[in-house]
Amino acid sequence: MVSRKEWGAEAVGCGTKLTMPVNFLVTHHVPGLECHNQTVCSQRLRELQAHHVHNNSWCDMAYNFLVGDNGRVYEGVGWNIQGMHTQGYNNVSLGFAFFGTKEGHSPSPAALSAMEGLISYAVQKGHLSSTYVQPLLVKGEDCLVPLQKASPKKGCPYIVPRSAWEAREAHCPRMNLPAKYVIIIHTSGRTCNMSDECRLLVQDIQSFLMDRLNLCDIGYNFLVGQDGVVYEGVGWNVQGSHTTGYNDIALGIAFMGTFSGTPPNAAALEAAQNLIQCAVDKGYLTPNYLLVGQSDVIKTLSPGKALYNIISSWPHFKH
Repeated sequence: MVSRKEWGAEAVGCGTKLTMPVNFLVTHHVPGLECHNQTVCSQRLRELQAHHVHNNSWCDMAYNFLVGDNGRVYEGVGWNIQGMHTQGYNNVSLGFAFFGTKEGHSPSPAALSAMEGLISYAVQKGHLSSTYVQPLLVKGEDCLVPLQKASPKKGCPYIVPRSAWEAREAHCPRMNLPAKYVIIIHTSGRTCNMSDECRLLVQDIQSFLMDRLNLCDIGYNFLVGQDGVVYEGVGWNVQGSHTTGYNDIALGIAFMGTFSGTPPNAAALEAAQNLIQCAVDKGYLTPNYLLVGQSDVIKTLSPGKALYNIISSWPHFKH
């Protein structure tokens, strides 16, 4: 591995730390950055860092690590610092980049082997979760492939079970499956960006709803954090208490936080889309389901204008 000092990095730096292990890996290539030896690759890196810092006004190089065509790995911002590589994923992912190859050409076998080794090392050393996900990104750094147009994903995303966030025991009515609606909600209040923080927040939401509002359990079928992870609420088979008149026929998916001005990040949005596709694949949700914002069916500000604007472009949305 070629260190920052070895390739001549500017003495700048980003201070925002990543919480390890991260759950996502995003792989890039940087067009126009071809190089085949350490001298040229180091020069290209200095040019790229200068572009990111001076032209884009970023705090440093965008990527955590880069791989040259000669099979050498170059340190970007390193393991523990958030990069600036993929909007919506920077706080929950590592960004690895290939130095650009000519259009229509794959990276060299040496580069592909080095990338494979880098990923294995990241998992082995606890920087990257062994169950990491590589999100599908196209046409730039902040554009998600609509999952319904891609090959449908069979099976569910990882769902943190009730036992893992230490849910209280509860008894609520059963769902009328398959559900006919998906209702998108925001919980309002604070959000969470790290898994430990999100587990505590789910606990707090359950306690508030049971102790203050006298509900039979946490009100939602599932909750989604800004860590890009889905948390089991009452689950597939039990009614939530989220939307009067719909609880027995609708899956209530709640984004934890307030999303009136700023939407959830891309990792959280993709987790929710995966969950919806999973519900159809597993028979919990009818294939011709309708997707609505909570404010479409009851008088409320949920799910917040910024989130509502996004879900209104999702498949099956019905105003």
